[in-house]
Amino acid sequence: MLDHAESPEPDETIAERISSRAARVHILTGAVCNNNCVFCMEEDREQRYVTNSQTTDETVRWILSQHEQFEEVCFTSGEPTTNPRLHHWVKMAKDAGARCISMMTNGRALSHEQYAKRLIALGMNRFYISIHGHTKKLHEGLTRTPGCFEQTVGGLDTIAKFKRYGIELHTSTVITKRNLPHMADIYRFLRSHGVDQVVFNVMQANGRADTYFDLIFPTYTEIADVARKFLAEQGQHESPVHAVLVDIPLCTTEGVPDVNRGYVENYVHYEHEDTYGLLGEELLAQRTGGKAGELVQIRRSDLDDNARRKRAECKQCKYDSVCEGVWGNYLRRRGWAEFNPVTS
Repeated sequence: MLDHAESPEPDETIAERISSRAARVHILTGAVCNNNCVFCMEEDREQRYVTNSQTTDETVRWILSQHEQFEEVCFTSGEPTTNPRLHHWVKMAKDAGARCISMMTNGRALSHEQYAKRLIALGMNRFYISIHGHTKKLHEGLTRTPGCFEQTVGGLDTIAKFKRYGIELHTSTVITKRNLPHMADIYRFLRSHGVDQVVFNVMQANGRADTYFDLIFPTYTEIADVARKFLAEQGQHESPVHAVLVDIPLCTTEGVPDVNRGYVENYVHYEHEDTYGLLGEELLAQRTGGKAGELVQIRRSDLDDNARRKRAECKQCKYDSVCEGVWGNYLRRRGWAEFNPVTS
């Protein structure tokens, strides 16, 4: 699952924005994906296929009955456009009264305008499109899928046509060693294609990002340094810069304007079992749902609390109350040297 950030208020601090974030619900719809990204979090594709294939009309109907708890209904996990029921479920979300209906997608299917128009007509009003480079070579080198760049850019251009009707267009670019030097070029390319908000997602150190860590994962310090330079230069031409850096410890990004510092969304999703084995018996009993109690609510905090770490010094940091810590797999390789508490 990818991370994103809402468009921030210019005078709101990152700590205030994190503490006030609202919950979203993810509906797992893509049992497969037609890209093969080198950094994909969902490395266990066989298990993902099993889990996401269990999403049915009845599952979606029950989740949507809970939609008033959430500010957004987002179809995600795998590639949602590979699911032939997606349009039907979007209409169900609209009929249920969901105000924001979105999708996390590689955007390839959206290059077919009739397909995109139908989703919009049925109620989808926000698109998060994953694109990881401003050139075919860079993007397809990371997705490992020949021919996908033109389709994804076509998807951007299709959705941009409908922005005048209130449709929001966001992108997600996962930062790697390969595309980090091109952050400014990627931003300008995406803005030229009508993107409202460009989100640069720092990799989560699990799945394939863990498997290929040494080859693709830049240090947090390197990422923050490039971001500071890019934002300072772009800020001379555009204010505010419509870019957000997400999922990087806040202590490493001092000097990055708060308007450009994002956060990991607060979401829940429902599975037919506790796939990750994260919930104890008592908690599992509290999280059951569905028409016949067949669903289990999984919160993002369940996943992250199992994998992120803090140390005693973190308690001195002004961000401690909103910081979620550092990925254990990252610390195992690089230690704590680049993380210093921000005390003022």
